[in-house]
Amino acid sequence: MTSIVKFEGIWGVGEETPHCYLLTVDDFTFLLDCGWDEKFDKSYVDRLARVLPRVDCVLISYPDPLHMGALPYLVGRCQLSCPIYATIPVFKMGQMFMYDWFQSHHNYDLVEHFTLDDVDSAFELITQIKYNQSIPMRGKGIGLNISAQPAGHMIGGSIWRILKDGEGDIVYAVDFNHKKERHLGGCELDKISRPSLLITDAFNASYRQERRRHRDEKLVAQLQETCRNGGNVLIATDTGGRVLEMTHMLEQMWSTRESGLAAYSLCILSNTGYHVIHFAKQMIEWMSEKLTKAFDSLRTNPFSFKHLKFCHNLTDLNRLPSPKVVLASFPDLECGYARELFVQWATNPKNTIILTSRTGPDTLARRLIENPHIRTFKLLEKRRMKLEGPELDEHYRQKREEEEQHQRIKMEEVESSSDSEGEEGLEAGKHDIIVLHEKAGTQSMFRSRKHHPMFPYHEDKVRGDDYGEFINLEDFDIGSMKEENKENIDIQITYEDEDIMDIEEVPSKCVAQTVTVRVAAQVLFIDFEGRSDGESIRKIVEAMHPLRVILVRGSQTDLQAFADNIRTMTRAKVFTPALGQVVNASMESHIYQIKLSESLVSSLMLMPAGRDMEVAWVDGYVSYPTENINGMIEEADRQVIASENQRDGDMAVLNLIHGEQAPSHSPVFINDIRLSEFKQVLSRAGISSEFNAGILWCANGTLALKKQDSGSISLEGPLSSDYYEIRELLYSQYAIL
Repeated sequence: MTSIVKFEGIWGVGEETPHCYLLTVDDFTFLLDCGWDEKFDKSYVDRLARVLPRVDCVLISYPDPLHMGALPYLVGRCQLSCPIYATIPVFKMGQMFMYDWFQSHHNYDLVEHFTLDDVDSAFELITQIKYNQSIPMRGKGIGLNISAQPAGHMIGGSIWRILKDGEGDIVYAVDFNHKKERHLGGCELDKISRPSLLITDAFNASYRQERRRHRDEKLVAQLQETCRNGGNVLIATDTGGRVLEMTHMLEQMWSTRESGLAAYSLCILSNTGYHVIHFAKQMIEWMSEKLTKAFDSLRTNPFSFKHLKFCHNLTDLNRLPSPKVVLASFPDLECGYARELFVQWATNPKNTIILTSRTGPDTLARRLIENPHIRTFKLLEKRRMKLEGPELDEHYRQKREEEEQHQRIKMEEVESSSDSEGEEGLEAGKHDIIVLHEKAGTQSMFRSRKHHPMFPYHEDKVRGDDYGEFINLEDFDIGSMKEENKENIDIQITYEDEDIMDIEEVPSKCVAQTVTVRVAAQVLFIDFEGRSDGESIRKIVEAMHPLRVILVRGSQTDLQAFADNIRTMTRAKVFTPALGQVVNASMESHIYQIKLSESLVSSLMLMPAGRDMEVAWVDGYVSYPTENINGMIEEADRQVIASENQRDGDMAVLNLIHGEQAPSHSPVFINDIRLSEFKQVLSRAGISSEFNAGILWCANGTLALKKQDSGSISLEGPLSSDYYEIRELLYSQYAIL
């Protein structure tokens, strides 16, 4: 019997939401991505935590927060411990994303959902794999295999393919990009034919992209105009995904003398920018074929930049001369240096703010994209301030009390546990002479060789922990010292640059205030998302011809329109589940194994049909084994009781119908022939042909070959010798049964 496949959307079933889905194959449950939004929606992770005990495996597609943002929370707070799979670049860049995401929020607000230790613990569970590497599942997943296929969009991005022995495959493909870019190749969905289930998104179903050439020319023109007028340019981008495409492109622009941009500063401002580019230098084999060939032949690394500078804080940025072009994270302008620079630079009409991605609803970047002419709005500004005066004293007092309480607890634990094994059975006498206390039943006929102290001695046991003797903090407290001792102590702490100090070393507090931002700078949206557009997605799905389709992440209008298109193109069964709705996407509910008789197998006349496939027509009848009365059925009932442990002798048998008993049937043509391929067949036979409006014309334009909606090719025109010759060539390409 085929597998029972169920799908449930934990998130990602609405418009512009992170991806997180449950896919259950029989009893084995996959968690497909575990993204989180910019607002840290707590209700989402609460829903996810309730179903987390059912998860047996986690598959991560991309390294950004929209696909793996909740992973540190699930591992650190929900004790997720199942296997997690991701490609090597997703593992490395995902760490950079999470570090930068945490630090960007921590710089001005409290991050209560996870810590950097949770990030490290989460990535320790990830198993790094390569493209096309088959990974067998264990335990309940025996018989299941997973593999990652190139998806484009971001380095290491994956289309997950789940296969089960003897059955169709399940394809999970979201946010893919079929186009070849400067540093990445396109996806390879065209190599997957007729999957049993395709899970994809409708985010770009109705979106039309600008041509790449026009987009790049628009960007260059804007950079030139702004810098020549003495303004600065802020490009809001991500940490370690799309930023690689942009840095590679901008480096090429700065290296071109005709652009005139080399006279201006170019930098990347991020908490992890240096490490992102460092990792990119080590992963050339994961990039486009053009870059890998250039690296192999010329030994030049495309990410060894000459013009791009690295800045890790605003102080480093201020040292660079203006005008300057700055790539800063994050693209939603909700946190990070991109938000800080926007607040600073938006008031100058000479500056330009470039947004590169359509982020989630209610984000600052989304508001600016939807209202590009907005000039004044209110913004909640958060920042950290160093504690001073009474607040600083209160902070140190509370910290000291916590340390003293923690120390008392440790001392009580040490005192309660007896670690004096050598003193077991000994007691001190009234003259402090240690005397051996003989226990009952310990007498021996042999003389004891144990030596005992022969002089009075009492040892004071020193209490301590793993780091040595306990320290009394009051002995080192300056506030409890006498006045004459205070005068002899002079403590001076000086810093050349306060921004160099780690925020953890200086006590601080988070403050928030609503400010009015006046936008005088020019705000532009230039699409660098790197996703396939709606028309391309429809063509890809039509070429794949899936049997079942589940559409996620998109507006209700796009979902319904895309579902109708797929039903028309492929006649597949399409699901558009709501949030929390469980969809049963199983192929069939009553499929049983059957055994071919030896006479039938020996009579098969196999004919080639397409690539690596042979077909044959069979006329036969099914016979069933006769069972006894103990709970089984008779042959006349024509029913089969299927079992996973069914033996060959209990299977139904397909027998051959001989001779005239076989019913007649119309010829069946089997193969999928393209007109472009058949044109080559005609050329080899010496027949000229040419395309016009999708029709292949032959014999001086008298015969027409057309592709029908069913996939077959029709030949139209007057009956002649050329007609019969072309028809014979056409029939030779089919397996006719």
